[in-house]
Amino acid sequence: MTANLLDFDLEGLAAFCEQLGEKRFRAVQLFRWIHQKGASRFDEMSDLAKSLREKLPSVCTITGLPVLTRQDSADGTIKWLFDVGGGNAVETVFIPEDDRGTLCVSSQAGCVVGCRFCSTGHQGFSRNLTTGEILAQLWHAEHFLRAHLKTSERVITNVVMMGMGEPLQNYGALVPALRVMLDDHGYGLSRRRVTVSTSGVVPMIDRLAQDCPVALAVSLHAPNDALRDNLVPINRKYPITELLDACLRYLPAAPRDFITFEYCMLDGVNDQPEHARQLLDLVKRHAGRGVPCKFNLIPFNPFPDSGLRCSSRATVLSFGKILSDAGVVTTVRKTRGDDIDAACGQLAGDVVDRTQAARRMAQARTVRFVPPVKENQA
Repeated sequence: MTANLLDFDLEGLAAFCEQLGEKRFRAVQLFRWIHQKGASRFDEMSDLAKSLREKLPSVCTITGLPVLTRQDSADGTIKWLFDVGGGNAVETVFIPEDDRGTLCVSSQAGCVVGCRFCSTGHQGFSRNLTTGEILAQLWHAEHFLRAHLKTSERVITNVVMMGMGEPLQNYGALVPALRVMLDDHGYGLSRRRVTVSTSGVVPMIDRLAQDCPVALAVSLHAPNDALRDNLVPINRKYPITELLDACLRYLPAAPRDFITFEYCMLDGVNDQPEHARQLLDLVKRHAGRGVPCKFNLIPFNPFPDSGLRCSSRATVLSFGKILSDAGVVTTVRKTRGDDIDAACGQLAGDVVDRTQAARRMAQARTVRFVPPVKENQA
């Protein structure tokens, strides 16, 4: 069986070349051709020895993912649907802005976490992606965009692991992919410009701090365990106190001096002034010193069967004002690509579910939310 070179970080590629009797500098050359120049054929690699170029096709390939569809939004957002085999397909989104180009990358075919407000979670889970399948999304998007925009300069300046799946539940494939993104011989992104988003897999947050600390975004979405248990089921295993403790442990290694908390605004569920005040109490008093953070408020993007509605813009702004007036940096995420279902929480792709997600999510929708107690009530 031939190896796919997209599966290797630089150290892995160096080990592979060593098995072929080649020196490390050959791995660096290969790595640059693949990731910096987007090469997929060995005969393109003009500075490799002819004998090596002739040897490589028999032992390895450079194989990306087949593109099933590409959709272009009116706002410039692009969404790809990639075939990962077995009836599964994952989505990847490029979001252009004046000062950056951000790629939202998937890590799993589906997701087992099952957050109430996430379209991916409602599809269930099939399998983890390989390192090569994670990187193939970036590899294709970067080199497609260079050709599309007629530039030789890097187009993707930021990568967010916020696509389909929970990245930290695919840790073994995630970390080598992150290393390729950061490597100066690869995509050369800074740690500040690569973000891993997690629903709160506490042990893996600690491992990431040791192995490859990048920017961390935590999907919080609720100010107390009772509500978060319902919205983000992994909270039953790793409750908020344990999660915030892990955030504090992560900060010394992090490239930024704060954690980003993602908060999806759900009408009548988690968007009341009392919820904002509970959040402030959490982040300002936890462990007696608080958690340095910023909040990213995300307008909910409705989808069939969620049973949830988006908070009004006035409610979102009022909620954010309570946080910002208390000195917590708060932003409201701009909805991008919603006309092609590419906005936050809308990524679905195609998933051959192995987890009975439809039944689980239907049961979750039957749970009634208890409105917050008014402060002037007994």
